[in-house]
Amino acid sequence: MQIGRVVGDVVATQKSPSHHGRKILLVQLLNLDGSPRGAPILALDAVDAGAGDTVLVVLEGFSAMTAVERPNSPIDMAVVGVIDELHCADDAT
Repeated sequence: MQIGRVVGDVVATQKSPSHHGRKILLVQLLNLDGSPRGAPILALDAVDAGAGDTVLVVLEGFSAMTAVERPNSPIDMAVVGVIDELHCADDAT
């Protein structure tokens, strides 16, 4: 899983039938310090996330298909959780 922030959504008038009833979100992946990592990605929404939400994203096909309950569909990324708080433990060496 990766951490990301929803930065928008996609309106698609034509899409695979397996995507009907699900939102396609534009997600900026983040480093643990909250800084952006790479270019934004598209992910199918499994948890009703929205713009500005910090989310958990899976980037592997089987996990993504399972999360959105669409087996054997052309899905390789999905938002599977909304993060309320993030706590990183300090290195206690």
